[in-house]
Amino acid sequence: MTSAVETARQVRAGERSARSVAEAALAVVDADNPALHAFLHVDREGALAAADAVDALVAAGTDPGPLAGVPIALKDNMCTRGVPTTAGSRILEGWEPPYTATVVDRLVAAGAIPVGKTNLDEFAMGSSTENSAFGPTRNPHDHSRVPGGSSGGSAAAVGAGMVPLAIGSDTGGSIRQPAALCGVVGIKPTYGLVSRYGLIAFASSLDQIGPFAVSVRDAALCLETIAGHDPMDSTSLREPAPALTDSLDRGVAGRRVALVRELFEGADADVVARVHEAAELIEREGASVIELSIPELRLGLSAYYLIAPAEASSNLARYDGVRYGLRVDADDITQMNVATRTRGFGDEVKRRIMLGTYALSAGYYDAYYGQAQRVRTVMIRAFGAAYEQADLLLGATAPTTAFAFGSKTADPLAMYLSDVFTIPTNLSGDAAITVPFGTGDDGLPIGVQLLGPARSEADLVAAAAVLEHGAPA
Repeated sequence: MTSAVETARQVRAGERSARSVAEAALAVVDADNPALHAFLHVDREGALAAADAVDALVAAGTDPGPLAGVPIALKDNMCTRGVPTTAGSRILEGWEPPYTATVVDRLVAAGAIPVGKTNLDEFAMGSSTENSAFGPTRNPHDHSRVPGGSSGGSAAAVGAGMVPLAIGSDTGGSIRQPAALCGVVGIKPTYGLVSRYGLIAFASSLDQIGPFAVSVRDAALCLETIAGHDPMDSTSLREPAPALTDSLDRGVAGRRVALVRELFEGADADVVARVHEAAELIEREGASVIELSIPELRLGLSAYYLIAPAEASSNLARYDGVRYGLRVDADDITQMNVATRTRGFGDEVKRRIMLGTYALSAGYYDAYYGQAQRVRTVMIRAFGAAYEQADLLLGATAPTTAFAFGSKTADPLAMYLSDVFTIPTNLSGDAAITVPFGTGDDGLPIGVQLLGPARSEADLVAAAAVLEHGAPA
């Protein structure tokens, strides 16, 4: 598959038409999606209309933008005016938003061609895309395995070569973990770097939008496009988008990188081996590598599964059968509300709403939610201390390669542990990137993760490019 950077160059130079690129991508989606189920909705007419608009700009001698003619997939929790947006839930089945997410507007303004909406765990709650109300997505490398989650559809679409770029959201690892399992690049940006306006909320203090790509360069270009201040998002950082593609060839010479024990302990042996190989590669390329322990990171899973459900229970209160989405009629409004939410929400969403409501309830707030927030502060300080000793941290992205369908659905804790290495960065609000780095003993992709402090995306993509170029076959 042609990279996003090269596709945009060809379209801007008039060597290929955006329509021909869109038609080729749609043909691949038509051929592969029935087996993978990566897309919930394919917007054929919208994609071709957007491509024709790009071609008209090229014909007029106007630059369509840095992503001219590049097909892109959108996770189906990004609102798009007039396009079905479900968040993978029956409660929003058929809903068409009256507005468009800032991220989507910025992509289209840069010349990108959205081809459709991708599958996800319902309301982004899951690590395998098995919780989608519309059926699971399959891993492009082995259809008997999960693609990861919650952005499994986006990761699979890029991993299968349907599109060179896709957008996901990362609340506890939902970009990085599926990127690792599908063998693609994924970036979780600094909290506030990318606007959340138009993102269907899961846990508002944790959610962040970011790219999937076939290469670090493509991911960097996409993040440059969607980042930057947005007055529609009160948590948006008041600064312009960072220049990332200029940093890709900087290398790691002179950088301090810490191999963090808590970011790979308990992982499968083949995953641990790849992490150590990545550390050796970075050291050969001129970085100084130290080993570091940050024991506070072990608290991340417990804190996350109090904070995220608590925020979800508040955010999902808006789905009441009154204003939009599913409505199940009943004798009175209370019964209608109960019936609507009972039918509209899946088991995992109900589980997290109940956990969150309990954690916020009178008499338990301080013991659970309040304590989790204090633990979060402890973790933020621990990260800060680590970044005084190292510029970047290195570890595994996921503890295993892609696991079989159904192997963890009966044990929620086993499923939650799939995100044990990614959750800490969401709690701290810092940045992270995952890069494919060889395969496991089963031949499936393994990803290694680089973490950096807030606004360290330029350093991260430079180091990620080194890993990408030196990754084992």
